[in-house]
Amino acid sequence: MKFLRSLLAGVAAVSAFASFAAHAEDLNLGIISTDSSAVLKQRWQPLIDDMNKQTGLNIKAFFATDYAGIIEGMRFNKVQVAYLGNASAIEAVDRSNGEVFGKTTYANGDAGYYSVLITNVNSRFKTLDDVFKNTKDVTLGFGDPNSTSGTLVPGYYLFAQHNAPVRTSFKTVLPSSHEANLLAVVNNKIDIATNNTEMLETLKKQHPDRFAQVRVLWQSPLIPSDPLVWRKDLPDATKDKLRKFFYNYAKTDPREKTVMANIFSYGGFAPSTDAQLQPIRQIKLFEQKQKIEADASLSDSDRKTQMAAIDAKLSALNAQKQ
Repeated sequence: MKFLRSLLAGVAAVSAFASFAAHAEDLNLGIISTDSSAVLKQRWQPLIDDMNKQTGLNIKAFFATDYAGIIEGMRFNKVQVAYLGNASAIEAVDRSNGEVFGKTTYANGDAGYYSVLITNVNSRFKTLDDVFKNTKDVTLGFGDPNSTSGTLVPGYYLFAQHNAPVRTSFKTVLPSSHEANLLAVVNNKIDIATNNTEMLETLKKQHPDRFAQVRVLWQSPLIPSDPLVWRKDLPDATKDKLRKFFYNYAKTDPREKTVMANIFSYGGFAPSTDAQLQPIRQIKLFEQKQKIEADASLSDSDRKTQMAAIDAKLSALNAQKQ
């Protein structure tokens, strides 16, 4: 009887350990809200199904209504792996124990994508000069606060260069997803909107008639392709499975190539590190400097102290690049 109790206890312990091990293999893949959840699920689910088959992991898609939802999900370990933009990846790395381990690649060989400012082809805006002549009469569709192409890059390279702070310069500013902003321009519901070339390429492929309704007024410098981020504390064995899957996916298989092309004209994935975030970090720091310079509530001493702190961070970034 004593032997039987010991045996049963051993079986229970093994079962509990197996249950824990199985649970530890459950992962959520966070996907930023560039579109509606229904559209994102349609694009990404085939890849997630392949991940489950090829890795043996139990991976589910995690959608949120904004980028912050994915970042906070990773922070509290509700999201273990995420597809992010560069700006949101910075937040995940700095606040959510994240680490860049990969990035998307493009089927046409491009190294990245571009932020754009768009309007309806029949709008009164033919050039950027038309926009900035009187911004108080312009309705702007802007991006999520953590969007690289919808907010950060145009905020620095476009609006700051024209001395037009977004929050105070326009008649109305309507933050939304890339998809919503694109459709608002196509349907002539807003005057102008920020967006990116990935969305335009998808629209051109799927709805050429709607694409014909879009005029591009401005295009940014190249933005590094979107990073993949995982929590640093994932088990090494799990990281190895994810590396093997992402780095080899769609390299030769025609069906896998189609899956990637249907997401955003992607060709696959490649290794990457936190270093790819440095150019975007610089832009964010430059933005902070501009806000400090324009803050009339700061004393000269406080302004000098805060500016010095920003300059020190910029110097550290430049040193890392050398």
